[in-house]
Amino acid sequence: MKEMRAVNQITLTGMVLAAAPVGEYDRRVVLLTKERGKISAFARGARKPNSALVGVTSPFTFGTFLVYEGRTSYTMMSASVSNYFEELRMDVEGAYYGFYFLELANYYAREANDETELLKLLYQSLRALVNPNIPNRLIRCIYELKAVSVNGEGPQVFSCVCCGDTEREKVFSVKKGGLVCSECAGRAKDGRSLLPSTLYAMQYIAATPVEKLYTFIVKEEVLDELEDLSGAYMAEYVGRRFKSLEILGTVI
Repeated sequence: MKEMRAVNQITLTGMVLAAAPVGEYDRRVVLLTKERGKISAFARGARKPNSALVGVTSPFTFGTFLVYEGRTSYTMMSASVSNYFEELRMDVEGAYYGFYFLELANYYAREANDETELLKLLYQSLRALVNPNIPNRLIRCIYELKAVSVNGEGPQVFSCVCCGDTEREKVFSVKKGGLVCSECAGRAKDGRSLLPSTLYAMQYIAATPVEKLYTFIVKEEVLDELEDLSGAYMAEYVGRRFKSLEILGTVI
């Protein structure tokens, strides 16, 4: 039996996306991990005041987690935390942006799927939220557009989605999923012209590695347009209401 336990214990690198009470003392946590994608794990006794799991089973907790893999479920044994993102716990607005990011990651992530890019994006986005030099509104736009791109549903921002042209003037169509050139514009009733800086920002978000995403800011008019486009794109291709986003709307 001891040998079997050793075989079934694995170490996962990841972040706690959500936690819920189970029974009198336990918690069920949802982890986004590099090795196994999204998993659920039971943390036995995690709600007891003297439990070593009390402080490591809260949302935003990032680190390595030792879990026991059973036939149908995982059990968390211990954790080594790299970052609690404590600053978010003291910033109501930042916290709800963060909860929204966790919710969106939870929505997209799948078990046994390679979610390395999504995990990196989530981690870097939470780091950006605690950086006072980057507006939270911009961080949200970047996170949303990159998340849909990681999931394979991102907008085409380099060529016409209809014919592939890269030279002609273009408008952006949410329903078509990206740029539409002047020759094909009749097929995109919702086409709209973009500020050059808005298009450049979208191209940068699409093409840049996650580690270098949060290295720019934009003018207010560009941010307004980015926010409008990102919101419309999410409504069209995600189409889900997130509780944290609704609460965020009441605090900003």
